[in-house]
This record gives sequence, C-alpha cells and structure tokens, in this order.
Amino acid sequence: MLKMVKKFFDFCSRKNRNKFYCSAVLGVLEAMFTAMKIPAAFFAIKAVLDKSIDTKVMLTVIGFMLISTLGKMIVNRFSSMLQTEAGYDTCALKRIEIGEHLRYLPMGYFNDTSLGHITSVTTNTMEQVGDIATRAIMMVLQGSITTVVVALFMFAFDVGIGLISLAGIGIFLLVNQWTNRCVAKVADEKLSADREMVGVILEFIQGIEEIRNYNIIDQNQSRVQKSIERKQNADISAELAAIPAVGVQNLIVKLIGVAIAGASLWFYLTGTMELVYTITMLLCSFMIFESLDLAGIYTALLKVIGKGVDLADEILSIEQMDIDGEDIKPVNRDIHLEHVGFAYENRKIIDDVTLDIKENSTTAIVGPSGGGKTTITSLIARFWDVQEGEVTLGGRNVRDYSFDSLMENFSFVFQRVYLFEDTISNNIRFGRPEASMDDVIGAAKKAACHDFIMALPDGYETVIGEGGATLSGGEKQRIAIARAIMKDAPIIILDEATANVDPENEKELTEAMENLTKKKTIIMIAHRLKTVRNADQIIVVDKGKIVQKGKHDELLKQEGIYKNFITGRKQAVSWKLA
Repeated sequence: MLKMVKKFFDFCSRKNRNKFYCSAVLGVLEAMFTAMKIPAAFFAIKAVLDKSIDTKVMLTVIGFMLISTLGKMIVNRFSSMLQTEAGYDTCALKRIEIGEHLRYLPMGYFNDTSLGHITSVTTNTMEQVGDIATRAIMMVLQGSITTVVVALFMFAFDVGIGLISLAGIGIFLLVNQWTNRCVAKVADEKLSADREMVGVILEFIQGIEEIRNYNIIDQNQSRVQKSIERKQNADISAELAAIPAVGVQNLIVKLIGVAIAGASLWFYLTGTMELVYTITMLLCSFMIFESLDLAGIYTALLKVIGKGVDLADEILSIEQMDIDGEDIKPVNRDIHLEHVGFAYENRKIIDDVTLDIKENSTTAIVGPSGGGKTTITSLIARFWDVQEGEVTLGGRNVRDYSFDSLMENFSFVFQRVYLFEDTISNNIRFGRPEASMDDVIGAAKKAACHDFIMALPDGYETVIGEGGATLSGGEKQRIAIARAIMKDAPIIILDEATANVDPENEKELTEAMENLTKKKTIIMIAHRLKTVRNADQIIVVDKGKIVQKGKHDELLKQEGIYKNFITGRKQAVSWKLA
C-alpha cells in the first residue's frame, strides 16, 4: 500500500509532491481533531456514571465536540483541495511531458508502437490515474493516519487495548497485501484491453472510407465489438477479483473491532478496567477502524494507479535522439550524404548512399515503391539517425545541431496532409505562431487558397475538422503549402505532394508550389514527368541504393529504371478508350 503511494509521489513533480506532503501533515491534524471525540465521550460518560453533570462538564464536552467537528471540517477542506489540485495537475503535466518526449523520439518508434497505445496512455490511463489517484491517495492516507492517531489516543486510556489496536493494524496490512496481489493479476489485462479498444476504434474511424469502399464493414465492426467485449470482460474480472479480497479485508477490520470490544468487556469483568474506560473503549472499537475500512476499499485501486504510472514511465524511458547539440546557423545549405546506411528491424533500407545536394538546387528522387526514397529525406531531416556514414548540412553533421535549430532549415509538404482542429488562420500560423493576420493572408494568397478560404462561412476563422476532414484534398494541400510559405525555411522537402491532386485543383496547386519553391533548395519525391524533368539532378533509388543519377535528358539516354519510368508515363498519358 505504502509502496504504491510512494510510487505515485515519485511520479509527481516536486511542486505537486510538496502539496501531497502538506496534505499529509494536515491529515495528521485532521486525525487529531477526529480523535478528540474520545475525550469528549470519556468526560460525558464519566459525568453520567458519577451523576455529576453540571455546566462545566457540558461546556467541556460541547467544546471538545465543536473543536473536533469544526477543526476537522476546516482542515479537511484545505487538505482535499491540495490533494485534488496535485492529483489532476500531475496528470496534466505528464500528458505535456509525454508530448514533449514524443517530439524527439526516432520516427521508428511510431512504427513499432500503435497509435492506440499512445492515445490510451495519454488519455484514458492518465484520466484514470487523475481520478482514482486523487480519491484513493486521499482516502488511503487519511484513513491510515486517522487510525494510527486514534490508536495512540487509546494507548493513553489503556495500554492493553492500544496494543490490540496496533496488532489489528498489522493484520490489516497483511490482508491488504493479499488484496493487492489479487488486483494485480487482472490489472495488466484491464489496461491492455483498454489500449487495444482505443487502437481498434481509432483504426476503424480513420479507415472508414476504405472500409466502405471495399464493403468490409461487418468484419471491422466484429473486430471493434470483440475489443469492446474484451474491455468489458476485463473490467468485470477486475471487479470480481477485488470484491472477495476487499470483503475479507473489511471482515477482518470488523472482527478486530469486535476483539477490542470483547477485550474491553473482559478487562471490566476481571476488574482490571473501570466502567467509564470500558464504555469509552467500546465506542472507540467502532470508531478506530471506520477510516481504515474506507481506506481498505480504495487500496485495491492503488494497483491500477501503479500500472498507469508504469505505462507513462515506460514511454518516458524510451531513449530520445541526441537533441542537445549546438544552435547552429549554417554558412550555406549544401547537403551531403557520405556512405549512409540505415536498417529497420534488421532489414536494410538504405545501403551505402553518397549524395550531394547543392544550395538553391532542385533534386528529384524517383524509383520503385519501397525503394527507400522517403527514408533518404527522413535521414536528411534527421527524423531518424543514420546507422552508418553521416549526413551534413552546411559542412556540419546534422547530429551537431540542436534539433530545433536543425528544423529551422526545413519545411515539409507531404502527400498526406494533417491539419489541426482549429481555425484556418491558426493552421497557417503553425509555420510561424507569432505571425500577424496580414502575414497569414499574404501566405494564403501565395498558396492560391485565399479565395476558397474567403468563401467559407467564417473565412480565416473557420474551424476545420480534425485532420482537415471538412476540406478537399487540394484545399488541404494548399493550406499546407501556405504553412510552409509562412515558415519560409530555406530547404523544402516535398514527399509526393501533388500525387493525388484532382485536375480542378492542379492549376492552383502548381501556382502555389512555384511560390513556395522560389530561391529554395528543393528535394522532391515525385512520380509526375512534368514535376521531375526540370530538376537540376534526378536520383533514381532502388532497394536502398542510388542506381542512376543525372539530368532528365542524360538519364533518358541510359537503359534503366528512369527510362522505363518515363516511357511508361508517356504511354499512360496517351492511352485512350476506343
């Protein structure tokens, strides 16, 4: 029990940990106010038995009760507020910390780890930890402290009864260990089922278009249903595992109370305890474990808190890329890859690639799907670290740069554009958050998206759906280009940015691309002839190697992938229905 509490305290920031410590100190004070009911009861019982009730006794008893009640109420308010603030703030800060940590992880991590796992930990798991921890820590700490203080008060009245109380606390802790082991058996399955359900539902929602197109709704709904049923069964199993253990725990608590009452009566009958003390101890036998009884119920939840903390720490323990380099402003933007190699899951993706990309030049990368084109651009921008060789920018190894100073040199436009559920203006400002509205409009005009934005109900303040779901593919692409124009980075990486653009948007998108790429270093992955033919150099990549390099006219004279690529494209363009 205390181990789980400590684990959660270690999980908290120093500020929030201090709040919990302060609430624990206040808890001792609250317990003392609670224990003041014992002397109040003692004086009242003694006055009744001695038939000496007078104003002084009444005022004494009332004074003890008022101090006990009001003091406990006031202290409890401050203690509860501290614990509530600390609990929820801890989980909020952990979400931010996980987000910052993910920012600097190698991209390979996101291929290994499902979106459902990350989403589940940062949402459901942290939500559970926030809700449960705030309540459970408060109840467990307060119940334990109150029980110990009341037991110490009982020592002042009778050492024998005090010893029985402490023995009862020891027995409770032993039974509590058994309770935690029962819950631990199902806690992993409960959290695993939760992660799986989130992942399956996210996949279903994100792939709903393909699911409808291929009429596989039944199969996917069945998978969603199974994940929900697994989550339901895991939750029920967790409850069923906890109920018997908590029931035995509560029974033990009640029996210890009976033991205290029985011992008090025995001491009275044998003449070793006065009647006033006996009656007082009988009252205490009901009161001492009242708080511990409630705490016992919540200790079963501490294991869930511990598992949630472990899951968050597991993500935070993943080694980040070395991002603590220098804040470097390169003298030029020449890019050089020297004998670069990179493997993923023991599969060689890039094999001994050497490449020069001059500043303000255009390099087109073409080749068969899966050949390593996107991986090369990812290594240049240091989304991954090379495992062999080196990548330099301006003559300096990209590892020498701090990650943020390296990213200042790059803008990206991908085939699949992600826009945030926010206003269009803020999505464009993503490239430069401090930009004025005039700057936003200027970038939008250069990206040929000002007109369609102004046609929307709220113009630039129109809130678009998550991922840009309320816009067409061409509209999203142009907003992404506006974002890149706003950033105004000297190197532009285009990963098949125009591959799926409809003919209606092609003219506007071409204009936008021209505005984006003026006087820039361009690295493009493309399949369109008109996109690559004017490049300063064309790199043909196959099976992780550069198999051809040159200008369009030079490569057409060589037998190989590029000539076959161009011939195939020309045939496709000239193909007509009879």
